[in-house]
Amino acid sequence: MSGERMTENEYRPDVNYDVAERDFKYYIFDWDDNILHMPTRIHLERKNQDGEWEFHPVSTSVFAVVRNDTENYRPPRGLWENAFEEFRDLAGLEESTFLKDSRKALQPIIDGEEDGAPSFHRFKKALIEGRLFAIVTARGHRSETIRKGVEYFIDAVLSNNEYREMLSNLRGYKEEFEEEHESLSDEEILAAYLDLNHYHAVTSPEFQKRLGENAGASAGQELAKQVAIEDFVRHVINIVKSKHYLDKRISVGFSDDDPHNIQAVENFISQRLAFEFPGIKFVVYDTSDPEQEEGRKIVVTGQLELGF
Repeated sequence: MSGERMTENEYRPDVNYDVAERDFKYYIFDWDDNILHMPTRIHLERKNQDGEWEFHPVSTSVFAVVRNDTENYRPPRGLWENAFEEFRDLAGLEESTFLKDSRKALQPIIDGEEDGAPSFHRFKKALIEGRLFAIVTARGHRSETIRKGVEYFIDAVLSNNEYREMLSNLRGYKEEFEEEHESLSDEEILAAYLDLNHYHAVTSPEFQKRLGENAGASAGQELAKQVAIEDFVRHVINIVKSKHYLDKRISVGFSDDDPHNIQAVENFISQRLAFEFPGIKFVVYDTSDPEQEEGRKIVVTGQLELGF
């Protein structure tokens, strides 16, 4: 409910009514080395000086550099599913490797020893502000697994004041969209917010099934991420359209640390999404350069300066 519709008796101190004045910003985040530096390793074999192949696990950041060097690197026994064993939901584990590794990656940040990956603070800010977002990762986990990682991030990273601010913003959005929230608990408000976001692990069987229907099950990582990005953009536009807020300034930001993905997404936005959604500002953040603290900002289309 906007300030104009609110009466003095209806005012609640736990609702941020000012969100009605905000522009609509939406975010799409890669996870590994973009939000968190995860300890998960890709299992590869590397050719040594004697021309023999030896086991050589690498981080996701190293893999982004060497993945096309097929002369010196290969997956174990020639199967890529063996290389990405740690990036799947394996049967029999009490806790997913994704959640376990997220805990490990967050601990030095919580302890004040590290500062997170380039988009860490941008993701945290998006959560506090109650912005809709998508996690689009090359991992192979179920959507539910990625969501649990986000829930743990909220519990572990946000201070009590930041958590209350997030809930105040979320209730403010429900007021603005004329949705009932007074009888909902904080936990229900948060769950409703997380339900609206997307969690796409594009090499998972879950997402590959969607690719089989839309782009072919053998689609590469870059194309799969494009499908996930377009899915999220349509999702948020449908929400805005259903509430008759198309006069609002709308912007979508995408961040990734893999130069191949950055170039593919930049081309995809400029050649397709920009034409289909001409009123949206699209911003891409290239976080592949460790020397640039929050990544290199690329405004792909749209001239609105919304302070991404």
